[in-house]
Amino acid sequence: MNEVEADHSREAWRVALAGLLALAVAMGIGRFAFTPLLPMMLHDGVIDLAAGGWLATANYVGYLLGALLCMALHVSATRAIKIGLVATVLLTLGMGVLHSPTLWLLLRTLAGIASAGVFVYGSGWCLQRLAQLKAPALGGIIYCGPGIGILITGLATSAMVTQHWRAEHGWLLYGLLALILTALVWPTFAGSATATAAPTPAAHGLEPAQVTRQTRGLTLAYALAGFGYIITATFLPVIARQALPGSNWPDLFWPLFGICVSIGALLATRLPTHWDNRLLLAACYLLQACGILIGIVSPSVTGFALGSILLGMPFTAITLFAMRDARRLRGDHARSLMGMLTAAYGVGQIIGPPLATRLVRSSGSFTSSLSVAALALLAGAVLLGVMHRHSRKRIG
Repeated sequence: MNEVEADHSREAWRVALAGLLALAVAMGIGRFAFTPLLPMMLHDGVIDLAAGGWLATANYVGYLLGALLCMALHVSATRAIKIGLVATVLLTLGMGVLHSPTLWLLLRTLAGIASAGVFVYGSGWCLQRLAQLKAPALGGIIYCGPGIGILITGLATSAMVTQHWRAEHGWLLYGLLALILTALVWPTFAGSATATAAPTPAAHGLEPAQVTRQTRGLTLAYALAGFGYIITATFLPVIARQALPGSNWPDLFWPLFGICVSIGALLATRLPTHWDNRLLLAACYLLQACGILIGIVSPSVTGFALGSILLGMPFTAITLFAMRDARRLRGDHARSLMGMLTAAYGVGQIIGPPLATRLVRSSGSFTSSLSVAALALLAGAVLLGVMHRHSRKRIG
């Protein structure tokens, strides 16, 4: 390796790791630190379960709005990333400083907008830089960020519980952590990246009507994925605590979910790209449905551990395969479809938490809401399988 190649290799790793840390801040802290802290907030008596569901929904609404803004606004990617990271730091600290459920709704909504901005612009900028540096294979490292963030916040929250911390101190600690990580990646997000890859054509052999039908099917299936995972992803520590009262294990299931998200992100990038995205998505849906059903059938340490693994492994892979299929259908004109998929996913996420809390009030447990989530994932898998089968028949 000559000196230029060595410089490019070092820069590529710097970009990949910066992307990982940026997504750890925006997703692992900005979006999902709420999940392990929710039981602490409930214990402190600052909110009840219904209010917790609405706080989760506010964040998902913000994420949807942020995704739509990313489609509409034309700003510098690096500026958007930096604004999103700074906003995540301030909004996380605000959750610990302010003590008003009404203001918390606003903060969680804005945090959702910020996390979407960092995710969309950060992913795009880092992937383009890696393409320029001829190191696209490092792209999988970026998507380990959400899982790493979930792992860190989950383990830290478990330690806080044993030390009898209040939830507000947890928010302050995560705000400080977000500040430190933001400072580490700040110098990397400078300048601009321009795409250098060859244009990607739209799907060959498909008539416009077929593309439209497949687009609608993919959008519906992706919305079902957003709904299917979100109830467990929002309430996992609460569900586990109800099933295992007095046990120390419930605080560890969320970190386990996080590390499996990172592992799944790496494994997904190593699957052959010629494999059909719809079948890969269907397999991911089935894994997540099995993870949810295992927790229902066996609400034990083993059941929740297996459920966390099966839910976490496909988490980022589902996004990868769906966006790849969008490019299969629309080629370089897939941006609008990707935005529509993100919006549909967001709608699914928004519906989940309030539905879960309503069913808990009526039934006294999460079993009914988790069953509905698993059925949604199974329906999505069937839909994707039917789409694949029809396309094969047309080709034949």
